[in-house]
Amino acid sequence: MPKVLVSDALSETAVNIFKERGVDVDYEPALGKDKEKLAAVIGDYDGLAVRSATKATAPIIQAAKKLKVIGRAGIGVDNIDIPAATAAGVVVMNTPYGNAITTAEHAIAMIFSLVRKIPQANQSTHAGKWEKSAFMGAEVFGKTLGVIGCGNIGAIVANRAIGLKMRVIAFDPFLTEERAVELGVEKTELEQLLARADIVTLHTPLTDQTRNILSRENLGKLKKGAYVVNCARGGLVDEAALKDALDDDHLAGAALDVYETEPANEHPLFGHAKVVATPHLGASTREAQENVAIQIAEQMADYLTRGAVSNSLNSPSVTAEEAPRLKPFVALAEKLGLFAGQLTQTGLKKIEITYEGEVAALNTKPLTAAAVAGVLKPMLQDVNVVNAPVIAKDRGVSVAETYRDDADSYDSLIRLRIVTEMHERTVSGTIFGASPRIVEIKGVEMEAGFAPHMLYTTNEDKPGFIGALGQTLGEAGVNIATFNLGRSGPGEGAIALIAVDDPITDETLEKVRALPHVIQATALAF
Repeated sequence: MPKVLVSDALSETAVNIFKERGVDVDYEPALGKDKEKLAAVIGDYDGLAVRSATKATAPIIQAAKKLKVIGRAGIGVDNIDIPAATAAGVVVMNTPYGNAITTAEHAIAMIFSLVRKIPQANQSTHAGKWEKSAFMGAEVFGKTLGVIGCGNIGAIVANRAIGLKMRVIAFDPFLTEERAVELGVEKTELEQLLARADIVTLHTPLTDQTRNILSRENLGKLKKGAYVVNCARGGLVDEAALKDALDDDHLAGAALDVYETEPANEHPLFGHAKVVATPHLGASTREAQENVAIQIAEQMADYLTRGAVSNSLNSPSVTAEEAPRLKPFVALAEKLGLFAGQLTQTGLKKIEITYEGEVAALNTKPLTAAAVAGVLKPMLQDVNVVNAPVIAKDRGVSVAETYRDDADSYDSLIRLRIVTEMHERTVSGTIFGASPRIVEIKGVEMEAGFAPHMLYTTNEDKPGFIGALGQTLGEAGVNIATFNLGRSGPGEGAIALIAVDDPITDETLEKVRALPHVIQATALAF
């Protein structure tokens, strides 16, 4: 039974979901704050469920020898070292939709609080004052809202703003014109948005490209009297420059729910008359907390028990319905990769995978990752389906996929072609029943199953070779399970793929290589 550690506070419903789906779970909501204790126990777990308090750093991941998945109940994964997790073959999941409405509603609430000066008026009124003239506000009706980042949350904010009869313009490099029309927003470049927006709201993740997207320079490009709202991530706004823009009366106000350093017990903008500040409440509703907890429990349980991958940040997604159908093809792709990888001694340049027939209509991303992992594994023992695409890219190995709706002789066929500095090699396979089978090697048709230990040879097609090969193996005490043969034509190149009971020793392999007419002999393991 897989075992999960919940190291931050999650709802009881989430804990029960793990149990109901056959996952053993330890609920230790205070453990995430103690990194030394976490490092001491994490090696016992297959999964780690966190919110924001637990820091899944590289040392924690390194200590987690059994770990297969880290689940973040929420959107932000700043507290998870994704490159370290990827290198270790650990899937990282989040729940990007569970708190989207809650966060979007908070942004709208912050806009109203800001332009109508509600927090300041509330404080004054509670103090027994009646300062109507001091809190003159503005309407949002007819104003232009600039949305930076028009993904899931940004789109919800845009929808709510349009309902308030605001004009909405959006900057997002991934927003298509078609999607913009569908949302009812105008797609703009950042420069145009800054010049036109009465209110700017941020809804983008924090990356190297988005850090300080509202820099001192860009804050200066905002129209005089504009407002800034950040309910996304600290670090998107240059906070020192923001204070200066408020002090200089260039900006009319700012509303912040997130900060560059959290928890923000003190901050230069705290107490500022033009600032509305909340303590990272974007996802803080009962509904959102319950939703993200339930979703991450379901996602992690489905992955650990069924192989389904949802909302992963470093691995192809596989639905629970797809997983059973994909499983034999994933195994086939990995074994084809292992076959080709074990025959490759020179620098690898390119991996091509062609999907033919019914398999071409499936979700092939996990299959491609498995094939690439198989090719690289003989050279890089720590490679896995999670980190294989990244490793291939880092090493300059290109990966290409092609698709054909029909397969010549099979319902489904996967053809793998690798190109090295010295040669290229192809191998093809299919599924018979639920078993992966090789059906072609280097253009030579043959049919063979995979076995834990195999011997692959290429040779000149000459009389007596098969007998000599069998005799050599027999004299070495090697028991043959299956003997599969293929050739290009009479007297041309021939191939033997032999399943044996035990690993082929180096001594036996040298004897095989010394036989007349042998071109290549390689011991394989699957």
